[in-house]
Amino acid sequence: MQKHAQSYWGGIVKSMGLVFGDIGTSPIYTLTVIFAITKPTLDNILGILSLIVWTLILLVTVEYAWLAMSLGRKGEGGTIVLKEILVRLLKGGRYLGLVSFLSFVGVSLLLGDGVITPAISILSAVEGLVLIPACASLTQGTLIGIAAAIAVTLFIFQFKGTDKVAGLFGPLMVIWFLSLTVSGLISITAYPSIVRAVSPWYAIKFFMQNGLSGFFVLSEVILCATGGEALYADMGHLGRRPIVRAWYFVFVALVINYLGQGAYLLNHPDTKNTLFGMVQGESQFLYIPFLILTVMATVIASQALISGVFSIVYQGITTRIMPLMKVDYTSSHLKSQIYIGSVNWFLMVLVLFIMLVFQKSENLAAAYGLAVTGTMAITGIMMTIIFGHTQKKWKVPVAILVTIIDFVFLIANLNKLPHGGYWSLILAGVPFTTILVWTKGQRALYRALKPLDLETFMLSYEQIYKKGRTIPGTGLFFTREWNVVPPYVVHCIIRSNIIYERNVFISIMRTDEPFGVSSKLTTDRGPGLESFEIFAGYMEVIDIEGLLKKHGIMEKVIFYGVEDIATGNPVWKVFSMIKKLTPNFVQFNKLPASKLQGVLTRVEM
Repeated sequence: MQKHAQSYWGGIVKSMGLVFGDIGTSPIYTLTVIFAITKPTLDNILGILSLIVWTLILLVTVEYAWLAMSLGRKGEGGTIVLKEILVRLLKGGRYLGLVSFLSFVGVSLLLGDGVITPAISILSAVEGLVLIPACASLTQGTLIGIAAAIAVTLFIFQFKGTDKVAGLFGPLMVIWFLSLTVSGLISITAYPSIVRAVSPWYAIKFFMQNGLSGFFVLSEVILCATGGEALYADMGHLGRRPIVRAWYFVFVALVINYLGQGAYLLNHPDTKNTLFGMVQGESQFLYIPFLILTVMATVIASQALISGVFSIVYQGITTRIMPLMKVDYTSSHLKSQIYIGSVNWFLMVLVLFIMLVFQKSENLAAAYGLAVTGTMAITGIMMTIIFGHTQKKWKVPVAILVTIIDFVFLIANLNKLPHGGYWSLILAGVPFTTILVWTKGQRALYRALKPLDLETFMLSYEQIYKKGRTIPGTGLFFTREWNVVPPYVVHCIIRSNIIYERNVFISIMRTDEPFGVSSKLTTDRGPGLESFEIFAGYMEVIDIEGLLKKHGIMEKVIFYGVEDIATGNPVWKVFSMIKKLTPNFVQFNKLPASKLQGVLTRVEM
C-alpha cells in the first residue's frame, strides 16, 4: 500500500517536472499581456478571468486530458501517433493524403513553437528583475543579455541528458505551483468576490459588451493554455494516469493564481507586471526568492520543450518523414532520453535570434499563440475522424465542439499575423519544407533507382553462384524490403561478381507501434542467399549488431548504397543537398566502420 502511495505521488511529482513547465509558467505573462491592451475595469477583469478558466477546462482538460489521451499507442501520444492510428484505420482511403498533410503541418507548428516558448518564458522571468530597487535601472538590452546567457547555458548542457537532473525538476515545480497557489490565495482574501469569475456568464457578458475587439482578446487569452498539447505529446514518458492526476492539481493552482492576479489588478490597475507586482506587494522579503524560483521554472519549462522537440524529430526520422540525423542516447535505461546535436544548436541560434528581434516578452506574445491554436485545431480534426471510425462514436460531438472552439481561437489569432505572428509561420515553414522535400524526394528517388524484383534478380544470381567462385565468409546487403533488390546490389553481385558464400539481405521495417523489436532470419531464399528482417517500433533504438550475433550472423563486410543524384530540378537539388549533409543509413545506426563498404549509384532525377 505504501509503495502504491509512493508511486502515485511520485508519478504526479515527475509529471509536474516533465510535462507542466510550459503551461505552469504562463501566469508570468498572460494577464500582463492582456491588460496591456485592455482596460482593467471590474467587468473586463471578471470577463477575462472567466475566459481563462473556461479555456483551461475546454482546451486542456476536455481536448487533451480526456479526449486525446484516450488515443495512445503503447502509451505514446502526439501528432505522429494520431497519424499512425489514422493510417491503420483508413487503409489507403481518400482521406489519407489529407491526414498526412495535417500531420506534417501539426509537427511543423509544434517545432516552430519550440523556438518561441523558451524565448518568451525566460525573457518574461528575467524582466521581473526591474522590480528589485537595486536593479530598477537595468536596460532592456541588459535583460536580453541575461536571458540569452541563461538560454545558451541551457542548450550547452543538453548533450549530458536530463536523466541525472530530472529528479530535481519535479520537486522544484511542486514548489512553484505551491507558491502560485499561496500567492493567489493571499491576494484573493483582499477581494473574495473575484471567485465569481469562474462562472461562464462573465465570459459571455464580456463578448456582449466588447463585440469584435472582445473576440480578438482571445488571441491573448490562449496564452494561458500554451503547453496544453504537452499533456498528450509527453504521454510516452510517464503514462496517462500520472499526467491526468497531476493536471488536476496544476489546474487548481493556475486558476487560484489567475483569480489572485485579477484581485490584485482591481486594486492596482496601473501595475506593469501583474504576477511580480502581486508577489512583491504581498512580501518584499520573499520577492527575490520567488524571482529565482521563476527563472528555475522557466528553465525547466524550456528543458521539457527541447526534450519534446528531440522526441518529435526522432519520431519523424524513424517514420521516414524527416532526414536522418546523428542521434545520441543520453540514458542507458530511459529510451526517451535522446540528444540531437544539429537540432540543439539550430534551436539555440533561433531562440537567441527571436529574443533579439522581439526585445520584450510582451512583443513576443504578439507572435505566440498562432502555432499553438493551429496544432490544437489539427489535433481536434484528427481525433474527430478517429472517433468516427471506432466504437467511441459518442465522443464525436464533444470532439467536434472542441474543434470548433479551437478554430474560433485560431481565427482570433490570425489578427497577430502583421504584428509578428508571421514569425511562427516562418519558423514552422523550415521543418514543413524539409518534410515535404524529403518525403517527395525519397519517393522520386526510389522510382528513379528502378529496383529489381527478386525473381528477375535470381535468374542471374543463381548462374553466378553455381560457378563456385564465391568469397569465403558472410556479406550483408541493406535493402528496404528483402524481395526488392536495389541497383547497388545488382551492381555488386551481378556486374562485379562480388558474391560471398553466405549473402544476407537485411531490411528494417518500422512498425506503427512506438516500441517493440522482433527479427526473423529466413535461410532458403536461394543458394547462399538469406533474408534478415528487423521489425521495430518508431521510438525504438535498434542494436543491429546484437541482433545479428543473436542469429549467428558474423558478417565479414556490410554493403550499402550511396546515391549520386544528377538533376536540373531545383527541388531535387535541395533534396540532394539534404542527403549529402545528413548521415547515411549505416552511420545513423552506428554500424562498425571497419566492415562498411559503400557502393555508389548515379541517379538521374
